[in-house]
Parts: sequence; C-alpha cells; structure tokens
Amino acid sequence: MRLVNIIRTVLCSMTIAGLMVCASSANAQRQMEKLGRGVVAINQGDGKVFVSWRLLGSEPDSIGFNVYRASGAGQPVKRNSAPLTQATCYQDSGVDFSQPVSYSVRAVVGGIEQPASAPFRFPANAPVRQYLSIPLQPARGIPNDASVGDLDGDGDYEIVLKREDGSQDNSRSGATGSTTLEAYQLDGSFMWRIDLGKHIRGGAHYTQFMVYDLDGDGQAEVVCKTGDGTIDGRGQVIGDRNAHYVNHAGKILSGPEFLTVFAGKTGAELTTTEYVPPRGGDGSGWGDSSGNRVDRFLACVAYLDGSRPSVVMCRGYYTRTVLAAWDWRDGKLTQRWIFDSDVDGLGKDGKSNSEYAGQGNHGLSVADVDGDGRDEIVYGAMCVDDDGKGLWTTGLRHGDAMHVSDLDPTRPGLEVFGIHEGGRTAGAALLDARTGAILWATENRDTGRGLAADVDPQYVGTECFGGPGSPRSVKGESIRAQGGSNFAVWWDGDLLREILNSNQISKWNWREGKMERIFEAEGCRSNNGSKSTPALSVDLFGDWREEVIWRTGDNRELRIYTTVLPTEHRFYTLMHDSQYRLSIAWQNVAYNQPPWPSFFIGHAMKAPPKANIRMVEPMLQ
Repeated sequence: MRLVNIIRTVLCSMTIAGLMVCASSANAQRQMEKLGRGVVAINQGDGKVFVSWRLLGSEPDSIGFNVYRASGAGQPVKRNSAPLTQATCYQDSGVDFSQPVSYSVRAVVGGIEQPASAPFRFPANAPVRQYLSIPLQPARGIPNDASVGDLDGDGDYEIVLKREDGSQDNSRSGATGSTTLEAYQLDGSFMWRIDLGKHIRGGAHYTQFMVYDLDGDGQAEVVCKTGDGTIDGRGQVIGDRNAHYVNHAGKILSGPEFLTVFAGKTGAELTTTEYVPPRGGDGSGWGDSSGNRVDRFLACVAYLDGSRPSVVMCRGYYTRTVLAAWDWRDGKLTQRWIFDSDVDGLGKDGKSNSEYAGQGNHGLSVADVDGDGRDEIVYGAMCVDDDGKGLWTTGLRHGDAMHVSDLDPTRPGLEVFGIHEGGRTAGAALLDARTGAILWATENRDTGRGLAADVDPQYVGTECFGGPGSPRSVKGESIRAQGGSNFAVWWDGDLLREILNSNQISKWNWREGKMERIFEAEGCRSNNGSKSTPALSVDLFGDWREEVIWRTGDNRELRIYTTVLPTEHRFYTLMHDSQYRLSIAWQNVAYNQPPWPSFFIGHAMKAPPKANIRMVEPMLQ
C-alpha cells in the first residue's frame, strides 16, 4: 500500500489512560447483523430429514455442534454421537411425522455445550417438500425482486418484496400502476406494505430499494426513491396526495423527487429529503428529453468509513453519472459526498471527471478494491473511491453485466469481469480491481450478456462467459467449459458453482463435457423477462450454500428453496462476509447479478479469511 494511503487510512479516535490510540481502518471491524443459528430442516420423505445451520463469522474454528430432535411433547434427544466438527449439516432418519417434530442445535465450545438454538418446527403430518412457503397477501402487482434484512432485531431475516402493477422500460412510453414494497417474516407473517404511488414508474431501472441496518440499532431500514403520494407502512402520505405529474407518455418528468428512509419493522417513514441529483428541467441534460437516460437509477450500501454502512443513491450511466452518499445516524440523514461527472475535478488516476461519463452499467458492485479497509463502488467501466473521488476509468463504456471478486486466486487482490455494449470497445474484459488495468480483453463487439463462475476444476479460478471467444479461462484463454449468461448459485456439495437460470439449476459435467439439470422448482417462475432471475438468491439460513427464492406461477406465494445435498465443506455464513452481504443489498438493482464474496470459492481454494466484524445488539422496542 502506498505511504499516502497508509497515512490517509489512520484513524485516531480512542483515548486510553490519556494516550491517543490510532488504528488503521483496514483493521476496523465492520458493523454486522447479529444472526441466530438459522436452523432449517427439510422433510425428504421416508422418515428422512436434512438439517443445516449457520456457523457465524465470530465463532472459533474449533467449535462443534450437537443436533437435537424433539417429537410431540417429548424432550429433545441428541441425534449425533459426538460433536459435529465438519460441515454444518446433518442427515437424520427414522422420523415419525404423525406428530409435531422440531430440531435445534447446540454449539460445543471447549467441550462445553451451549444453550439451544431457536427450533425449526414441523407440524404433524408435515408435507414432503424442499421449500418454505411464504403466502402473499392479496394485492395488485406481480411479485418481482426481493431483498432481506433483520427488520425486527430478532436474529432472523425478513423478506422485503417489490411488486409491480405493470412495468415499462425507460425507452418506451406507457403508464404503469403502483409499485409496492411488502415485508414478510419467514413464517409467512405479513408485516407492512409501502405504496410508492403514481409518481414512481414501474420497471427495472426506477426503484432500487436498499434494505440494511444503517444506524446500528439491530433493525434494518428500507431506503428508496419516493414521490408525491407515496404511502408508508402506517398509511401516512408523503408529499402531496393530489399532485399529478404523469405525462401523456406515462412518464414523470416534472414535480418533486424524494429520498425516504423507512423503518424496517413498521414501514413507517422516518425521514424524507430531496433526491440528489434532481433531474433538472425535462432531463435533457442527461442525453434526451424523453425520460430514457435521466431516470436510470442505481443504488448500493457501502462501508465508506470502514466501520459503518452508508447508502449510495445514483443516477445516470449512459452520459452524466452522479453518485450521492448518505449516512443515517441517530435519526438524521446527512450527505457524505457527491461524485458528479459534470463537475470539474480529477480522479485519482489523473483523468478528468468528464472522462467518467458514459462508463456505467445496468448495475454496480461494492468491494474494498484497494485494501484500505473502506469500500469502493465499481460502477461498470469506472470506480469511485470511498471518499467520492474517481479512482479509475477504463473507457470501455457501458455494459449489462459485471462480476467483482477474487476471480483469479493466483494473483493478488480482486478482479472485475465485465461485458460491454456498442461494439466500439472490447466485448469483454478482465480488470485489476485496484487500478482498472486491463488484464485481457477480447476484440470489439456488442456483447449483451456475461457471467463468471468456477464451474470447471481443470482451469484456475473462475471461468468467464460472454464476448468473442467465449468461454474463456480467467487467464483469457479459450476453453471448453459451458456456463451461462444469467445467474450462478452454490447449491450442491462441492466447491464449484452451479448455473441458475429461470426456475432451474444446472451443473457443468466437466468429465463428460455436458450440462446437466440437477434441480427444478416446479410451479415457480422467474422474473425480469429474458434475464430469468429469481426474486433473490442468498445464503439466507442453514449452512454456507445459497437459497433461491422464486414466485409461484399464480403469484400467490414465494417459495424459498434450500439444498438437501450433503457437503464436506464448512464455512461461516456468507452473510458475515461484508462484500457478500453488500451484494445481497444491491442484487435487486436494475439488471440483477449474482452475489460475490471478497474471497475465492472454488476448486483448490484457500481457507476464507477471518470475518472482521462486530455484531450489533438489537435495541428491541
């Protein structure tokens, strides 16, 4: 790390016995949700039950676990003969479902058994199925993207679901109905509904909703753009209920624009301020006056100070690009910084802010790309540093998909794989995430889809799909592997990633050279047209493998599917890796992309780094 960065990252904020104690932000612990054990059990039929649970990021490697089963009114009975010290999953058998059954887990530390986890309960005659059901409240609108957060501080995640009553791309005319946000507990209990009103148009590029505990009280907030007539979770109206700014094309190009923080527990408005930046007149300063480019929104959460999360709300990427960072602290919303490609200034790469215009994607990623303990926002073919200054821009311009992680574990730091549209620049490229240096690039071509995933152990690191010469290894060589262009998921028991597309999960059989379907969520549907994305893919509970949330074909239910395949690998929950947790926050943004941790998961991987987190105690009310 350069000396200037070392000096810049030193924080002197604590006094002990009259002495100033200085700590580098690279060593600062990040605020994180205090999660429970997340026990989940699946009735597989024939008396078999698959049980899995979380290893927390704060727990020692030596920890073991005991699994208990209780039947009817009987006392819990331990199912394993010795503490389980490998994978955090267990295959039980001989289960009688004629009566209620429950499972709990007890950690064993230093030979001493700890208190029991919250139980996972089956009713008598529980159905054989591989999912948890979340019945949806009757309402207009099709279930779309979802996010999760601990809304009530109980150590379990709740689901925030976006519904759209009609949706439109920004390039097209046509009015839409209301977009709503709804919150559900994992047992299906309905919590609240926010109606964003007629001044928030339905579509992938309009409502990016962030669900995260921003102030460290143990309960997540919900942050999104609002307008006149938005109704919060308690029925209170934001702005002017009677205002009407929808034009003849069904777009909203005049009137006030707001940014609102809502309480995750109740959906109540906590504060509302003006959205930054404003559209400015009819939005023509963004490239056209039809609402196509001006209303392209992105959002994320990032640890800009290395310790506490900030929310970053963004506008534009085809032309002008603006990112505005906000802190929600002690009941107040304050602006941290603004990056604007239209404002004179120089990035840290020596390029003018204007050279950062037109470099954004239909999505973004958040990662500590320079290793200083604070997050940067990778915004397509450009990156903004934690202090709101441009860090680098490649000039490769706009693209639809991007993946940021330790994609090549043989070289230091993180990498960025992205695809690019327009045909004027490389169709696909791999970048050094710290500097933006192009490690390899394909020939110029308009490329619409791209994915990175380690699907084949014959090649180092991840494989890259999309662009001329695809597929390629992470070293840029053309290879034989098959992958996909939409999503990926860690589902089965090995370290390779599977391909998630529509309601199906497939695996590349590298020995036989063919793709094989290994799971299908019957009766479920994907979202967002040809993008074929789930409502959410996330390590929601159980062990480190990911769950997938789909809507049913009749739109009356969400189903949370979890794996029942055993594994020999044990990691702490991916939600206690900061980069992965932030990936879940931005997964709903624009063209959804799969989440990524800060470390490489795949063939011949090293052990993950210890999670540098501090879990906050909820302030229950």
